[in-house]
Amino acid sequence: MQNPTKGASEPMLNVPPSVLIAAAVMIAVQIIKGLLPDETGLQFLLALAFIPARYSGAAAELPGGYVAAVTSFVTYMVVHAGWMHLLVNLLWMVAFGSAVAKRVGGLKFLYFSILCGIAGALTHLAFHFGEMAPVVGASAAISGQMAAALRFVFDARPQRGGGAPDFVRAPLESLAQTLTDRRILIVLAVWVVLNLIFGLGAVSIAGAEGAIAWEAHIGGFLFGLLSFGFFDGGSKPTLPL
Repeated sequence: MQNPTKGASEPMLNVPPSVLIAAAVMIAVQIIKGLLPDETGLQFLLALAFIPARYSGAAAELPGGYVAAVTSFVTYMVVHAGWMHLLVNLLWMVAFGSAVAKRVGGLKFLYFSILCGIAGALTHLAFHFGEMAPVVGASAAISGQMAAALRFVFDARPQRGGGAPDFVRAPLESLAQTLTDRRILIVLAVWVVLNLIFGLGAVSIAGAEGAIAWEAHIGGFLFGLLSFGFFDGGSKPTLPL
C-alpha cells in the first residue's frame, strides 16, 4: 500500500533534469568565458552572440563568420553578459521552466524553449536590422516558458496526498481564457512594465553599453503563448490553442 504521507514529504522545489541540463550548459559557458583571456573571451562571446549586423553584410568580419550567422540563433541563449545576468535568468527558468518541463517532458521542453529563443531573435532582428550591438542570454526563451506556464499553473491542484502542484493534469486555458484571466493579466502587466523599465536602461555586454533586448523578450513570450497548445501533453483547452 502506498504511504499516504509520501506526497507531502516530497520537496516543493523539484527541478526536472532538462532544466538542470540547460542550466548546467549556461553555467559551463559562463565559466569557460571567465577562464579565457579578456580578448579571447570577447571573441568567444561575440561568436555565440546574436548580432543583427551579420545579416546586413558584416558576417564575414565578425567572430564565427558565416557559420555563426546560422548558429547564433541558438547559441546566443547560452552565453550571458555576466554572472548576475545568468543568475536572474536561472531563477526565472527554475520558476517557470520547471512547470513546463514537468508538463510536456524534457525533450519537448528543450525544443519549445529553443523555438521561443529563435522567435525572440527574429523579433529583435526585425527591429534592429544591421545593428552591431550583440544580444546574449536566455531571456527570450524563458519569456516563452513563462507564457506557457501562465496557461496552466494557476489552476494546478496539489497532487494526491498533498505536496507539489500537479502541473500535468492542470487544465490548459484557451487563449481567450488566458487573456481574460485577472490573475494572468496582473502578472503580464508587471512583466511588461519591467521590460519597459529595463528597456530604457542599459547593460554592459562585451565591454560596451547596449540596451536590453526587450523586443526579443516580447517575441519569445508571444511565440510561447500562441504555440504552447501544439506542444502540450496535459489536459486540453476548450479551444484549439
